[in-house]
Amino acid sequence: MKISTIMYIYRVADMVIMILQWLIIIRSILSWFPHSTGNFIIRTIYEITEPILRPFRSIRIGGMIDFSPLFAILALILFRSFVLGPLFGGIASLLY
Repeated sequence: MKISTIMYIYRVADMVIMILQWLIIIRSILSWFPHSTGNFIIRTIYEITEPILRPFRSIRIGGMIDFSPLFAILALILFRSFVLGPLFGGIASLLY
């Protein structure tokens, strides 16, 4: 496998994580306004983000505020920083 292929895979994975973060932010903003879950775009956002948010729903701090989007984004950032970066950096250094 060439370095350029590894960098391409890394960039795609990084972009997917960034898109997931933005979808979580959009979903959080949507929760402030009344909307129809029958809308295709809104339903798609919910279907993509729910598996990421579900593990963090059990964490409750305070009263009625749902902090699961914050925890999910933090987990994605930590995954990108401590898993994705070193993993692809290590693979690239082995091939270079």
